[in-house]
Amino acid sequence: MKAQEKEAYAAFKEKFFDWLLSYEEYDQFSRIMMSLFLLLKQELMIKEVTLFLLDPFKKSFYPEVTTRNEELFCDILPTAEFQATDPKRKIHIHETEQCTIAQIFLQQPEEFMGVLQLVYEKEQCPSEAFLEQIEADLSRLFRKMKKISRGLSEEKRYERLHHFTAKIHASMKIEDVLEEIIDTLQEVYPSFTYYLFLSHDHQYHDRLPIKTLMFEHADENMAAMQAFLTGKIQLEDSISLQRSILYAPIKGAQGVYGVIEIIAPHIMEFPKSEMNFISLLANTAGSALENAKLYEQSRRLVADLQLINETMHCLNANLRLQDALEFMVNQIKRSFEAEEVGFFLFDQEKKKLLPGSTPFFQTRQAKKYIEFVSKRIRTERDMVFLGDAKIHTSPSTLAFRSLMAVPMVQNGMLKGVAIVLHREPYHFTFEMFKLLQSLIHHSTLAFANAMLREELESLVITDYLTKLYSRHYLDEQLQKSMETDAFGTFILIDIDNFKGINDTYGHQTGDDVIIQVANIIKQNIRENDIGARWGGEELAIYLPKVSLTTGVTIANRLAAKVRQETNPPVTVSCGVSYWKKNRHEEATDLFKRADEALYMAKRSGKNCVFVKDYHHQYKA
Repeated sequence: MKAQEKEAYAAFKEKFFDWLLSYEEYDQFSRIMMSLFLLLKQELMIKEVTLFLLDPFKKSFYPEVTTRNEELFCDILPTAEFQATDPKRKIHIHETEQCTIAQIFLQQPEEFMGVLQLVYEKEQCPSEAFLEQIEADLSRLFRKMKKISRGLSEEKRYERLHHFTAKIHASMKIEDVLEEIIDTLQEVYPSFTYYLFLSHDHQYHDRLPIKTLMFEHADENMAAMQAFLTGKIQLEDSISLQRSILYAPIKGAQGVYGVIEIIAPHIMEFPKSEMNFISLLANTAGSALENAKLYEQSRRLVADLQLINETMHCLNANLRLQDALEFMVNQIKRSFEAEEVGFFLFDQEKKKLLPGSTPFFQTRQAKKYIEFVSKRIRTERDMVFLGDAKIHTSPSTLAFRSLMAVPMVQNGMLKGVAIVLHREPYHFTFEMFKLLQSLIHHSTLAFANAMLREELESLVITDYLTKLYSRHYLDEQLQKSMETDAFGTFILIDIDNFKGINDTYGHQTGDDVIIQVANIIKQNIRENDIGARWGGEELAIYLPKVSLTTGVTIANRLAAKVRQETNPPVTVSCGVSYWKKNRHEEATDLFKRADEALYMAKRSGKNCVFVKDYHHQYKA
């Protein structure tokens, strides 16, 4: 080595030593190398310094640390060809028209570290002895710095792992645990890519890199599935894509909850120390995730019990059937974020849509879903839970992909079914499905009781033969009307010559005639009008808030309809009375006037309408 080279090299080493004593971040190997290379350029008059590492996939070199910039003109990559002829040779010098390039192979007996490429002005390259001295010193320096860097990096990683452990165990939110896994990996391995393989039941923030574990498409992610099923780390190398992939199971004491996918570029094989660290991180995450899931499940169970308790409390408060169903539909829509909810009763082969169901189930598009569920429920007598249903009515109509259906069973008998839909696939979780089962199981009895109660009420206030209201119910409603309304009209109707019908045709035909007249009454009055059986062949109508003139018109229309539509043909006589607010009277006064008017209609030849108001009695 020349004296001038020795002097320059000694000055460089002195300055580097001074810098090294003041430097703090020894875990950052690349930063140390960059500082060293900048010092080399400055002290030894080098134009460009680059450290090349070997890409094991391409079996070629790539620049790891360099001082070069785009204006530099030398672009010769190192190769291993010259070592094939002389394995002991560590220095290779290239002469180009613009510059001289010295390539120094840095290696120790047990480790090849890379190629240091020095670019000089043309014909200014130092002696080979000088370059050999650089090789000897830098090989030892690199080896020691890598050990120091690796040790400090390991220490920092485990400090980060400790911080990670403390943070995730302090949180009871699953999403926080998953976010911290990704944040920690990005901090420890900033050049790697990460994904979390989770099942369909996980619904978390869009920013998390989550992939779905598709059991039905296991061939597409075999290694991830193997890690999930076995609970062991799986490795996958891809020479064509120049990367290695590690799959680490997120494992707790009770099972595996997911898989971490780590994609490492330019790595042929994961070092054992890295695999141990990743395994420890994944197991720590698994334990925290398990605790968070158990906590979330306990909270969900408490919320579910509260929902069931609240629902049963309301349903058992003697609600009308429609009110109970509307309440139940709203509970399901709110609790499960469902879009459509329908309740159906089975009557032999027929399906009756219950009031309170969402309007969708009255459309033609709903028919396919109803038929599909009914067939499954009737044949298999089991629930239906589909995350990605393929029940498309047509390409142009809306398709609901998520479907839950629970049979309504009472005393072992299938009574009907509840259907819940959402257009997004996998919208409902299995926990939601189990909660729906519980809700339907508990509510079925309440619905049955509501139906029985309404049937009983209907029997109490309804005449068995005519299905008109009973006289008792008419009395009650008329009394209420006289307390709240301003006026009303009452019509008393008698079937003419009814005894002759019974004597000629028999009592069964007589009953049929009464039913025919009752049906004509129901068809010709409003929903809030009250048609009732008064007794025997006498029927009555009360018209709240209807004037006398309108009441007389209705009575004449009924009489005409009876003449035209009954078989055998009969006629009726009608007595009409009227009340208004400023006359203080009882319902019995109204009945008495109508009865007197009916008596006059009978005496006047029947088949007519008579009116008795407060002052007059006349044929209408």
